[in-house]
Amino acid sequence: MSEQFLNQITLARRWGISPRTLERWRWLRQGPVYLKLGGRVVYRLADIESFEREHIRNMPADAGRTQARAA
Repeated sequence: MSEQFLNQITLARRWGISPRTLERWRWLRQGPVYLKLGGRVVYRLADIESFEREHIRNMPADAGRTQARAA
């Protein structure tokens, strides 16, 4: 099975962010792992999914009740 790769534009669309944000993250050494192949930057889908799992945030149990009261 071959690996799947996303380029910077495709990943930016997936996350709804600017491609420049990904460029800044690379410069700051943040964001998902990437490969630079012949001047092209690509991201392995497996690395992207791993990065997404690591950054999942759960809503506190009582946050939903607080929002319901405010409405």
